Amino acid sequence: MLAFSLTFPASRAALPGFGAVTVGLGRAVVAACLGAVCLVAVRSPRPSRGQLRRLGMVAAGVVVGFPICSSLALQDTTSAHGAVLIGLLPAATAAVAVVRGGERPPLTFWAACGLGMVTVLVFAAVQGAGQPRVADLWLLAAVALGALGYAEGGALARELGGWQVISWALLLALPVVAPVAAAGLVVRPPLDPSPAAWLGLAYVSVVSMFLGFFAWYRGLAEGGVARIAQLQLAQPALTLAWSALLLAEHVDPGTVAAGLGVIAAVALTQRTRRRPTEGQI
Repeated sequence: MLAFSLTFPASRAALPGFGAVTVGLGRAVVAACLGAVCLVAVRSPRPSRGQLRRLGMVAAGVVVGFPICSSLALQDTTSAHGAVLIGLLPAATAAVAVVRGGERPPLTFWAACGLGMVTVLVFAAVQGAGQPRVADLWLLAAVALGALGYAEGGALARELGGWQVISWALLLALPVVAPVAAAGLVVRPPLDPSPAAWLGLAYVSVVSMFLGFFAWYRGLAEGGVARIAQLQLAQPALTLAWSALLLAEHVDPGTVAAGLGVIAAVALTQRTRRRPTEGQI
């Protein structure tokens, strides 16, 4: 969670120099190379056909979907603004987990999820002078895709191991992301990247897209996806702090209030969710 809390500020720093496609998908090319080295070093066995299908969902969610959607959004909004909307990710991950695990949470669970969604939509509408902006739609898409990748990856980590899940997902996505990332460099070459842009790209490539998942997927596998996902409640607050400290972004009282509202709503989803039976996520 700490590693991921710096993703938006790092992406925001990298975008002016490299563009959304390189920051969103180029990171996966670098991370895939690191994953390949690790898999070869330990001679990791090839996943089964069923596991490959599930790895495809992980790749679609956290290798392709979340990075490119969030990068496109951060071209037109601040990382502080994005932190509020991404605050829905723990509730969305829990929702995917309970549905996938066959749980039947009480109505109050879904009401709490709805409260968080309403808080985010109101915040987006106020910030957008009456209606959500395109950047907000990209961020909501990132939430949906990230939740899918987190929930499926956390469950699959029980079979393959946390770092193996992200490594195989990266390799599975490489034939798609590598050509697109290369085309992005041709269409939008780097524009004299600053040291901050290089550092931001390195961070999202090595930490956000690879090393951060080592601990994250292992934690989801051992503690349960829906429960451990709630640790991300602290992520919006940390991202707001990093945005102010590292990017000198102005965090107004409305943004802070919206962030607290989302945190409260997502915390309520955890308190109202019934305890899963044995074998469920």
